[in-house]
Amino acid sequence: MPTVAMTVNGKSVAGNVEGRTLLVQFLREHLQLTGTHVGCDTSQCGCCTIHLNGKGVKSCAVLALACEGADVVTIEGLATGGTADVKLHPMQEAFREHHGLQCGFCTPGMIMSAVDMVKRKGHDLDEKAIRKQLEGNICRCTGYHNIVLAVQAGAAAMKGN
Repeated sequence: MPTVAMTVNGKSVAGNVEGRTLLVQFLREHLQLTGTHVGCDTSQCGCCTIHLNGKGVKSCAVLALACEGADVVTIEGLATGGTADVKLHPMQEAFREHHGLQCGFCTPGMIMSAVDMVKRKGHDLDEKAIRKQLEGNICRCTGYHNIVLAVQAGAAAMKGN
């Protein structure tokens, strides 16, 4: 079985994987990083969104072996500090403050997509732009209103980072 090595959330990792192993499987099953969710296996729902070499991608559509030497950030890698002194990323904090979640299943992918959106589109995002950018992320519980508010607040809070 081939070995793949990459940096995940700032740590060097390696593992033996089958050629067909998806990045989401590697993260969840090999590294026990279960914050990245699997919702559809067809790259339509966005629950598995992570940052690969600085860009938001759906990890269910990427083979783990294709990530040799890559830099991967998952939802677990956004917050800083240890278990006793965790400091949430501004976007995570905004989702918490504005209740941009309901069941929470889509939340990690929404947050990772939102952070990527701010990096690509800037900090001043209107509702229409946010909704357009989140079209690849499905939430089955909400009407997206609080998610949009959370993204706007998180984008504004990210100006200082």
